[in-house]
Amino acid sequence: MDFATLIGLVGAILLIASAVILGVSPDVFVNGPSLLIVLGGSCLVVLAKFSFGQFFDAFKVAARAFKFKLPETRDAIEELVEVAQVARKEGVLGLEGREVGSPFLEQGIQMLVDGHDADTIKQLLSKERVMTLDHNRSGAKVFTALADVGPAMGMIGTLIGLVQMLSNMEDPKSIGPAMAVALLTTLYGAMLATMVASPIADKLSLRMTEEARMQSLYIDALVAIQEGTNPRVIEQLLSSYLPPKERDKAGEPEAVSG
Repeated sequence: MDFATLIGLVGAILLIASAVILGVSPDVFVNGPSLLIVLGGSCLVVLAKFSFGQFFDAFKVAARAFKFKLPETRDAIEELVEVAQVARKEGVLGLEGREVGSPFLEQGIQMLVDGHDADTIKQLLSKERVMTLDHNRSGAKVFTALADVGPAMGMIGTLIGLVQMLSNMEDPKSIGPAMAVALLTTLYGAMLATMVASPIADKLSLRMTEEARMQSLYIDALVAIQEGTNPRVIEQLLSSYLPPKERDKAGEPEAVSG
């Protein structure tokens, strides 16, 4: 679970809700036509920009913003060094059935066991990496489009409310509801874009970059294992994926107490 995403979104909603509750009656901030224009209209406009599959898959991908978590880079390197050591001692067949923390890595290990050469492994896993990137990128684009369309639909609702108000100025009872539609649609559109769609789009883009980087690490390690590279050399090779301040510590022997 990514608590940063959860705390950020829920915290923002709670702050706005608190401001509403501490002010006038919360009922004045609920308006059916305004919600219909902003939520329904925004979703339909975004749907027009994408296919059904891309649109609905985006909401499945959005769950990654909350619950998807990659292993730490150092932990992944340690796991890969262990895999390399087993392969060096027992051969690649010794890796069959080994449990690892990533389906992508598991797929690569199975390729090693099946006897694929290094070029084939790199080619197949690179294609898988590109497909994953495209899938995540498509989800991020849907929410980016939703963030763009939401405020625009809010403005459309505002104009509708103003037209209704100005066309019925002789009826004082109609002015209030029409003004509510005019103002609340702008509010709903801004909230949809700022508090929901834009953060999820940005988090999905971040997840996409992180996952692509981790998959590159796995590919480099698996190719090196297939080529019979020494595990110590593999560890030094993969240390380039660590932040600069951690690279000097990578591969250092642990201090022996005594």
